[in-house]
Amino acid sequence: MPSPVLLKPTDYRRMPWKNGLGETIEIAVYPPDAGIGDFDWRISMATVASDGPFSLFPGIERTLSVLTGNGLTLDRADGTKQDLRVDSTPYAFPADEQVGATLAEGAITDLNVMTRRGRFKHRVERIRLDGNIVLPPRQNAVLLFCLEGQASLEGADGFWSLGAGESWLSAGSILSTVLAGLGIVFVVDLVDCRSI
Repeated sequence: MPSPVLLKPTDYRRMPWKNGLGETIEIAVYPPDAGIGDFDWRISMATVASDGPFSLFPGIERTLSVLTGNGLTLDRADGTKQDLRVDSTPYAFPADEQVGATLAEGAITDLNVMTRRGRFKHRVERIRLDGNIVLPPRQNAVLLFCLEGQASLEGADGFWSLGAGESWLSAGSILSTVLAGLGIVFVVDLVDCRSI
């Protein structure tokens, strides 16, 4: 996989949910030819149009962010509930736990980041961009997803411009990079546990 690379919505892959109850849009996956059951990490979007259970992924950690809509409530296996809205902090939970979703009012779209336990770990940050910020150097893979507005990156690897719905993926380490623009951007760090 070239690094870094700009990914457009036409590069994303559509496929059914693992449980067959909906459709997901796969933004990026590693290894690049991995399927739904053997990925080390996977980043995707989905539309949730009705209440129901999440697909189970043994050995996987998951972080969910609501992108559009009025939000939903997650019903955890231990009886706890977690409300998620478009401005909520990305929420992490095990993907091999039985979790149900109840929509607040109407369909939502979400961003779903998953990593295989013991191989990779991840962190997801939602940034409301209004001007310039500096992304510090990283020794891990990074994906930036521009939800709305415009964003640009400038660093040692060159200059990149992202529009709404586009992503930027660096498969290796990056030097200090300036992120500029106006909009909402998700920054996903993907750390290889075997290299730590």
